[in-house]
Amino acid sequence: MMIHEITEKTGKYKARKRIGRGRGSGVGKTSGRGHKGAGSRSGYSRRPGFEGGQMQYFRRIPKRGFSNADFKTVYSIVNVASLQERFAKGDTVDVAALVEKGLVRNFKNPIKILGQGELSIALTITADKVSSSAQKKIEDAGGTVTIIEKKKWMRADRKVKKAAAPTETVTETPEETPEVVQEEAPEVQEAPQEESAPETPEAEANDDSEGDE
Repeated sequence: MMIHEITEKTGKYKARKRIGRGRGSGVGKTSGRGHKGAGSRSGYSRRPGFEGGQMQYFRRIPKRGFSNADFKTVYSIVNVASLQERFAKGDTVDVAALVEKGLVRNFKNPIKILGQGELSIALTITADKVSSSAQKKIEDAGGTVTIIEKKKWMRADRKVKKAAAPTETVTETPEETPEVVQEEAPEVQEAPQEESAPETPEAEANDDSEGDE
């Protein structure tokens, strides 16, 4: 017996769960909520993973290693077969055109063109990534491929260093030693000697008298 044979007899939709209709139903009286507590009151809600105040399971298990899962790049995949169906010869294929044709949901993810299927029309394609097989099929059909280059993130201080002009290397020439010029010492002028006063006749007489003695 197949599932479609069962649904033909029993119906496609399952009857809803009727609660509070007596003990015989299994969900009578407390309607599956149990006795007392927050869960038995109306308006009760709890956040995912809440365990009544005890340490949650995801916090109890050990965490080891490192994963780049949060930083991976998710591409919107488009095959050349889809381009063959939705576009005409000579059309320009970019993110806006893909969203308009319904091949891509939104502008959030980058575009990657893959080579599944055949392509016989020339298209001008602009995408973030293109596989080698897809690029070959596009170029063989007479189309062109333009890959969008992303700017690589770098630190601010590295940007400043890279933007600064390279310093010119100046070769220092050996400095010539200046000639030492010996300065002549200034001539010392002799002080003029005092002229002796002319001897008087009285002084001459005194000298003669001293000589006689």
